[in-house]
Amino acid sequence: MAQTNRFLDDISRLVTDAAGAAQGVRREVETAVKSQIERMLKDMDIATREDVEVLRDMVNAARDENDVLRARVAALEAKLGATTPGSSASPASASGGTSGFGGTPAPSTSV
Repeated sequence: MAQTNRFLDDISRLVTDAAGAAQGVRREVETAVKSQIERMLKDMDIATREDVEVLRDMVNAARDENDVLRARVAALEAKLGATTPGSSASPASASGGTSGFGGTPAPSTSV
C-alpha cells in the first residue's frame, strides 16, 4: 500500500509540474501574441482611444461654438433687417450687393 501511495504521489507531482509548465507556456504565448498585435497596430497607424476621446471633445466644443455663432449671426441679421426699411430678406442685398462667395461684388445688371 505504501508503494501505491508513493506512486500516486509521484504521478500527482508530475501532473502538478506539467500544469505549472503549461501555465508558463500560456503566459509566454500570450505575451508574444500581444506584442505582435501591438506592433501590427502601431504599423497600421491606428488612433488610440485617448486620441479619439480628445477629438470627440474638440468636435463637441466646435459644435457648441457653431451653435453660439449661429445664434449671434441670426440676431445680427434680424437687427440689420429691422434697421433698414424696405430691404429684402436676402443677406446679400443687405451687405452691399455681395454674392456671398468670399465677399466678391455681384455683377452689375444695370445698362
